[in-house]
Amino acid sequence: MGELILTTFDWVPEMPRGFVRDLRVRWALEEAGLPYRVESVPFQDRAPAHFAHQPFGQVPWLTDGDLSIFESGAILLHLGERSPALLPADSRTRAEAVEWLFAALNSVEMASLPWALFKFWDVGADSPAVEKFDSFVEARLGHMETVLEGREWLAGDFSVADIMMADVLRLVDRFDGLAKHPACRRYVERATARPAFAKAHADQMAHFAAAD
Repeated sequence: MGELILTTFDWVPEMPRGFVRDLRVRWALEEAGLPYRVESVPFQDRAPAHFAHQPFGQVPWLTDGDLSIFESGAILLHLGERSPALLPADSRTRAEAVEWLFAALNSVEMASLPWALFKFWDVGADSPAVEKFDSFVEARLGHMETVLEGREWLAGDFSVADIMMADVLRLVDRFDGLAKHPACRRYVERATARPAFAKAHADQMAHFAAAD
């Protein structure tokens, strides 16, 4: 195990602040109580060294000694291996947490992210693409509503699965997309009421504000 260094942008526009994906990693690190420091790369003029760590020129990535990991899901799984606060020890519950982490990315976010981008870009509601993604998101949220009506967290105690799913749903809630899904909204409220989330969110906002 080496020093943990989280790398994110030095600055982003105001609209995505609080939702840049380094927040997922900050949140996990805070939940686990793992010491880490934050480094920055330019939002503009992304250099070859950036692409060497993150081949799509995005953030975040995490270095753990001489290991460099990109993609927030992969980073959360790596941190889960380092802390029982993030992944259950029981093999069955651990597998459930992992499958829900992937479900957040592959079943929910694949619908919610394009939907949210249409909201960011203010695409008209009468657009055929918007109508299709409205239906897609509603279907996914309907399934999650059924799941979350019967449990506090996705896999036993709070885990990386909840960090990922709550953050995915949080973006939907930003545009009031959970209005018809009270169990989903309560789940997001429970997750974001955790002190580790509050600190991670405040730290990200302060990081970007400092570059203004």
